[in-house]
Amino acid sequence: MNDTRPTFSFELFPPKTEAGIARLRDTVTTLNHLRPGFFSVTYGAGGSTQSNTFATVDWIGTQGIKVAPHLSCIGSTRDELIAILDRYVAQGIDRIVALRGDLPSGAGAGSMGDLNHANELVALIRERHGSSLHIEVAAYPEMHPQAANFIRDLDNFKRKVDAGADSAITQYFYNADAYIAFVDACQRRGIDVPIVPGIMPITNFSNLVRFSDACGAEIPRWLRKRLEAFGDDVDSIARLGIDVVSALCERLLDNGAPGLHFYTMNQSAPTLAIWEMLGLPGEARTA
Repeated sequence: MNDTRPTFSFELFPPKTEAGIARLRDTVTTLNHLRPGFFSVTYGAGGSTQSNTFATVDWIGTQGIKVAPHLSCIGSTRDELIAILDRYVAQGIDRIVALRGDLPSGAGAGSMGDLNHANELVALIRERHGSSLHIEVAAYPEMHPQAANFIRDLDNFKRKVDAGADSAITQYFYNADAYIAFVDACQRRGIDVPIVPGIMPITNFSNLVRFSDACGAEIPRWLRKRLEAFGDDVDSIARLGIDVVSALCERLLDNGAPGLHFYTMNQSAPTLAIWEMLGLPGEARTA
């Protein structure tokens, strides 16, 4: 019988300061007690945080914890990408989050690199390492902010899956119906890989607005107005955020989501609070 229990994972970003490194390590140690399938580690625009990503991935690996590095292709040559992939495989990493990525601010079109789309990166990984790597790609239930329309965005997602992606992690959202409709649309197109919802805890309203405006994630009007009403009352914002995001997660799991991927922002407390509200077990399986 196939194991259909949900998978859970946590995203981190590579810190740049000693204090940030200490906080990340505390977060990993705390959240690892929940036995996630893996921790992912982000990769800056055009590889701008490459060395910090390597350092974070290397440390997590020394702890005996499964890690999935992000790898974006924009701004890199084919040979540079191959070198990174070979490095990861040599150290026993078996999962990659393959992304197009963004150019660093101020970089010109001549800095695009050899690959322009995530499906090309997926194809390169398969060409270089066959099926030895589990490839995650990004999905956008509310549509990628640069997509011309929903159908074109779905076409782009299908190209990544057809190139060899094993599963997908979505951009965060607060409307469960958007995710449910997106999965339905994918199934009608013959896209049958697991699509794991990305979950963003709510702790700071101004930061959430800035992130959401940049990535195209919608904050429903009713939620935005309630958060605005709290002003600088961070405790009330956090309490509402836990309630709202926990309810979202519960509905997603009830509707068959294959798991949850938490954007932790290198903090353990918000994710732990949601985890407790959901009554999730202390152990989650590896996909």
